[in-house]
Order: sequence, then C-alpha cells, then structure tokens
Amino acid sequence: MKHGITLVMVLSVAAIGLTGCGHSPGDRAVSGGLLGAGAGAVIGAATGGSPLGGALIGGAVGAIGGAVISPNAVDLGRPAWR
Repeated sequence: MKHGITLVMVLSVAAIGLTGCGHSPGDRAVSGGLLGAGAGAVIGAATGGSPLGGALIGGAVGAIGGAVISPNAVDLGRPAWR
C-alpha cells in the first residue's frame, strides 16, 4: 500500500511539472496527459510496479493538471500538433 501511495505522489509531482504545452485548456490537457502517461510508465517499470498502471495514473493526473493550470503559470509554447 505504501509503495502505491509513493508512486502516486511521484507521478503527481512529475505530471504537474510537465503540464504546460499549449495555450488552451484542451491543448494543455492533451500534452499533460501524454507526458504524464510516459512518466508514469517509466516510473511504474522502474519501481517494479505495473507500467500500464503507472501510465494510466500519470496520464490522468497530467491531463487534469494540464487542464486546470493557467497558461500564465507554465507555458512551454506552441504544442507540436498545432
């Protein structure tokens, strides 16, 4: 149980730090979700957990974080798909 809580906390911090590519909430949610899923999969595999579970948790946290964070707080510029 403690291992899962630590993983969620690490994913949350990583996803929030990585959310910010794009100007609209939708762009930030997509980029945050993608970056969070990638970070979650890597962290899940590195800690002996499930990469799929880590990707799902990281993607959800990243998407939510990207959607709610102001573009004035973190702005990494125009997303690659625009």
